[in-house]
Amino acid sequence: MIRPRELGRDPLPGPWRPGGGPAVWLLRIADGSSWPVDELDEEERARAAGFLRPLHRERFVASHVGLRRLLGAYLDLPPERVALTREPCPGCGGPHGRPAVAGGAPLHFNLSHAGELALFAFADTPVGADVEEEQSAAVVADVSRMLHPAETAELDALPEAERPAAFARCWTRKEAYLKGTGTGLAESPAVTYVGTGAAASAPPGWTLTDVEAGPGHAAAIAVARG
Repeated sequence: MIRPRELGRDPLPGPWRPGGGPAVWLLRIADGSSWPVDELDEEERARAAGFLRPLHRERFVASHVGLRRLLGAYLDLPPERVALTREPCPGCGGPHGRPAVAGGAPLHFNLSHAGELALFAFADTPVGADVEEEQSAAVVADVSRMLHPAETAELDALPEAERPAAFARCWTRKEAYLKGTGTGLAESPAVTYVGTGAAASAPPGWTLTDVEAGPGHAAAIAVARG
């Protein structure tokens, strides 16, 4: 289990040093908080303006400004000068694969947000991150049918009260891995086994690690082995 550093509580990092292992940060977004949209690029500002609910807009802006501040610190750039792009999709080759720093910077990153939390992961190799709120037993009973058959069986064997936490562990591991590969949910959640128990089962060539996210949440990162 990784304990992440907290953006806004811990100081910003220094320039990225290759070989230091993955870095994981968590941001807790207070309702009503104000983050400067001028640190975003034109596309991000347009996406922010498209949210109908102010709360959703605030959380989007906070998570993306937070990402830019961390990337800026690692790359020794002002946040607004970090140029972002998309890698080719591994399935179709289109420009909607993993997000990346333009210009071939030797730093991979990923962002996930759920409710008031945003999770950021950085590494020398492709990395995926996911944070989720625990779901109700009814939602778990429905969605768990979509998982790998062995994961569904593991959940069915648990007492009902333990299933939401186990499902959240499994889902965040799976999402982190699929975001790390750039495939996303274009791959069925039933294909890759990551496990529901305390120890993750990493796919070949990857490391899966759970991240401490606090009560009612689960989080994980997936890092490609160099």
